[in-house]
Amino acid sequence: MRIAVASGKGGTGKTLVSVNLSAAVGADLADLDVEEPNSYLYFRDGPTSIIPVGRPVPAIDPGLCDLCGECVRVCAFNALVRLPGRIKVYEELCHGCGACMRLCPSRAISEADHAVGCLIRSSSGARRLVYGRLNVGEPIAIPLLKAVKGLLPADRTVIMDCPPGTSCNMIEAVKGSDYVIMVAEPTPFGVHDLILAADVLDRMDVPHGAVINKVGIGGVDIAAICAEQGITVLATMPFRRDIAQRHAQGQLMLDRPEDRRMFLDLWASVTKEVRR
Repeated sequence: MRIAVASGKGGTGKTLVSVNLSAAVGADLADLDVEEPNSYLYFRDGPTSIIPVGRPVPAIDPGLCDLCGECVRVCAFNALVRLPGRIKVYEELCHGCGACMRLCPSRAISEADHAVGCLIRSSSGARRLVYGRLNVGEPIAIPLLKAVKGLLPADRTVIMDCPPGTSCNMIEAVKGSDYVIMVAEPTPFGVHDLILAADVLDRMDVPHGAVINKVGIGGVDIAAICAEQGITVLATMPFRRDIAQRHAQGQLMLDRPEDRRMFLDLWASVTKEVRR
């Protein structure tokens, strides 16, 4: 199975759930939050391999280009501009669709590789970790997200720590998942963004449920709101200082039997939902 862990906003405990759930059930872990990956901090050191990742961008041969401007016309992302003596390529705007290359009447455009980041793989015993690290200043994360997902084995269960929010990155990350665990907190912003995320997943027809973290912080009865919205509550997690301390130090929560049981019960709820 591919189980995605997502959230409508950052700071709800998405990584906390991902890393502890993966360790509790012995599943592989993938960090798809490529702009700021941090799941590796909770994964014990093992053999590591690094694979560079790029995306295609147009390379224009000035000897063949007659400045007809067809490439500029067909580019949906304004990545090409016709100047008096050449075609200017803005690689940071290019999405690598290849339309300019395919439709150039002079065959003056080929594809060059633009580095976007790298894939990093490691293992700890039988468990595996794969994550992406986007280059600083690189504006488009989707190619790296796809590359990370492309490395996930089809015959193993993977917990995927996804980017927060409801942007293109989150949508690409949860696409194709068997189930999505949404981690939410009982605050006004937490409720608002949980409802947005649930609406996105409904439109994508991806099954999902919620984990309510920081229970006891007060403020909003998020469980009642989930009931009103038809969102299944899979588990609740208490608001405790020791949880925050251990998580901040890169430690798992599984040394306490009651905490380990909490994640095993969460996994039982998820697998029950997937089988429906």
